Amino acid sequence: MSETRHKSSALAVLLMMLVMYQADATIVNVATPSIRGDLDASGAELELVISGYLLASATLLITGARLGHMGGYRSMFLAGLGVFGTASLACGLAPDPAVLIGARVAQGVGGALAYPQVLTGIQLSFDEGAERTRALGLYSIALAGGAVLGQVLGGLLVCANVLGLGWRPIFLINVPIAAAVILAGRHFLPAVRPADAELDLPGAGILGSAVLLIIVPLSLGRGAGWPAWTWVCLAASAPLLATFIAIERRQTARGRSPLVDLHVISRPAIAWGLWPPALAVATYYALLFTLAQYLQRGLGDSALVSGVTLVPWVIAFGIPGRALRRLPARSQPRLPLIGCAILAAAYAGISASMLAGERSETVLLGLLALGGLGLGTTFSSMLVHLTAAATPRYAADISGVFTTVMQIAGAISVAALGTLYMSQLTDSTAATASHAFGVVTAAFAVVSVMAGATAYRATYTPARCAGAAATART
Repeated sequence: MSETRHKSSALAVLLMMLVMYQADATIVNVATPSIRGDLDASGAELELVISGYLLASATLLITGARLGHMGGYRSMFLAGLGVFGTASLACGLAPDPAVLIGARVAQGVGGALAYPQVLTGIQLSFDEGAERTRALGLYSIALAGGAVLGQVLGGLLVCANVLGLGWRPIFLINVPIAAAVILAGRHFLPAVRPADAELDLPGAGILGSAVLLIIVPLSLGRGAGWPAWTWVCLAASAPLLATFIAIERRQTARGRSPLVDLHVISRPAIAWGLWPPALAVATYYALLFTLAQYLQRGLGDSALVSGVTLVPWVIAFGIPGRALRRLPARSQPRLPLIGCAILAAAYAGISASMLAGERSETVLLGLLALGGLGLGTTFSSMLVHLTAAATPRYAADISGVFTTVMQIAGAISVAALGTLYMSQLTDSTAATASHAFGVVTAAFAVVSVMAGATAYRATYTPARCAGAAATART
């Protein structure tokens, strides 16, 4: 097999895990009524079935990336996938809510070990330029497509009631897929020499606690009505993050391996470069939630229709990643800003049509496609920028921080913008739902403009562009 074909096969293995990881973040949403009826689960237990996965994965992503650096990303990818597949089997066989919640947490742990290795593997295996740009474009497609696939596949499997198993196939389907990906990964993923480093346990513990104090209230606060404990947790995360920074600086000063190399992450090309995709992707996560609420509860559509409605978005999202490598280098710095402008225009168009009372499915689908094009342009071009801003030596740092920031941004956006949407629902009519969706998409447009401003700061100015190229060689 040629080197190019072998690399393509390795990339397919990595992206298959990414699709599974994203799909399982959303696939449960459409199955909660079936789970409630079968296991007699309470509302709080259903909330933990959904959020337990996110909590475990978000807390451990940076640690998972560092473990991949220490033991080789291939080994950690396969180990994480093994945990993920085994936990999926436990989810599918769960006899009661407690077992299901525990298995979902284990799924999140497996995902946290495997997920960051995808971006690390791309950085280590694909050279900068057209080759890496193509790989990152496909990474972007898998990232967005997996979330929508979860909703569509979940709706199909629950409705089909395969072998009379109800909701269980949404988890059991992972088992043979994970086994096949593990076998393919053992064959196609290259063995990587482990780094001579040790795990920064104090840093991992403090950072994990800080992320947990952010994610738990954001995930559970909206449903609980934002009680006092949610705000206490959020406030307590700040001193823990400050403590983590102090620990990492001390680790570096002593010549020991930090969990995150702050010197690299604080470089302007990276520190500013994390903001545009985080803000832009935050609107997408909030869109997944609010669009489902609008279509299913507001208009009475099925979960399957809700998922299919986002297909134009995902298709359009994949176009920029495929096209970036064909564009001249001088146009690259402009792309994130252009993408944010397109995204903001799409959201503004949806908002205007909703607030005007024009609920045209054709208009909505067209504007969603435009939004997908804008987000794809911003996300893919910024991902190329970030991975080029540091040498492969720091691939784990980029992977861990990037994936964690995306998770936190998504949790913040769903909590804040989901609450905004719900606050607009004064009754259960379609007109009120349309108004609420118009208000929240206007907020999406504002966030997209903010993403554009940070994109300009990160990539557009000549000095910044030159700086990014220079830091990549240091």
